[in-house]
Amino acid sequence: MTRTSTGIPSNIAATLAYAFGALSGIAFLMIERDDKFVRFHAWQSTLTFLGAMLLSLLVASFPVFGWLLNAALTAGLVALWVLLMVKAFSGERFKLPYVGEIAEQQIR
Repeated sequence: MTRTSTGIPSNIAATLAYAFGALSGIAFLMIERDDKFVRFHAWQSTLTFLGAMLLSLLVASFPVFGWLLNAALTAGLVALWVLLMVKAFSGERFKLPYVGEIAEQQIR
């Protein structure tokens, strides 16, 4: 893997873009200007986890079963988070449906 403008190998930087969800995605969007691989993963992290946060707030507002649905959503998001970090670390530009397309358009 190549090194980014921050001096970090690009696969490590892309993995770190997912480490703290949207916050780390935004941070890498601000500090990494050149490496398209890192910027793709930073955009995908930001969009995915901001959307997940909004969805979680919506689901939690459902009466009676909102907490159960939110627990299932959280479990799914943790699995997705791990998958995205593994794919980024392995150097793969793994695109999620819809969000991955938007992230790709942002780096062109």
